[in-house]
Amino acid sequence: MRIDIATLFPELMETYLSESIIGRARKNNVFELKCHNIRDYTEDKHRRVDDTPYSERQGMLMQCQPIYNCFNEVTKDRNPHVIYMSPQGKTLTQKRAKELAQMNDIFILCGHYEGVDSRVLDKIVDEEISIGDYVLTGGELPALVLVDCVVRMLEGTLSQTDCYEDESHYSGLLEYPQYTRPELWEGEKVPSVLLSGDHAKIAKWRREQQIITTYKKRPELLEKCSLTHEDLAIIHKLNSGENL
Repeated sequence: MRIDIATLFPELMETYLSESIIGRARKNNVFELKCHNIRDYTEDKHRRVDDTPYSERQGMLMQCQPIYNCFNEVTKDRNPHVIYMSPQGKTLTQKRAKELAQMNDIFILCGHYEGVDSRVLDKIVDEEISIGDYVLTGGELPALVLVDCVVRMLEGTLSQTDCYEDESHYSGLLEYPQYTRPELWEGEKVPSVLLSGDHAKIAKWRREQQIITTYKKRPELLEKCSLTHEDLAIIHKLNSGENL
């Protein structure tokens, strides 16, 4: 997979994208990523990339030409899927991240100031993605969230696929509780089933805990999940107030 990010702050992006799991995957060529400074493509001698909007709104708006120049130069003879990080976009979900992880070429545009001239968005953008119903200073943080979410599902990023397949939202349910050493801490013990070595019982416990955790924290997610008779029985007990 190749990912290009057009931004006013490439150094900021590089700091995060060169560290930890994502940084290691990048160094190991699991994916290719390049950050491009939009200012490098302006035709203004002062490297200006913004101007006042044609409205009474305060603030500055990013201009079309620097962005378009950057896009054309970076994507020569290529046809990437272009994403604009925007609070107006559809909210990022694990399902969409899985779909994006199947793509070979992605170009991410990070807006700033009051946003971007709509004409260049109409011309090059395939979809807008939001990470939540709130507004940030720019698209850099959302772009980092998107890249992290997508790249960790690429083969070779994590040691095993179950490192992410068991996580919250991958299957539509929240993750089960996790424990590590010591076995006893502040009078609280690790659930005995996890010490049993019985993989079938552990798998059953994990599924039960996923249902319970989702029921308590994000019950609306259960409406979209494919549930078994055993799952429904657990939910019925929870609705009845029974202890599990």
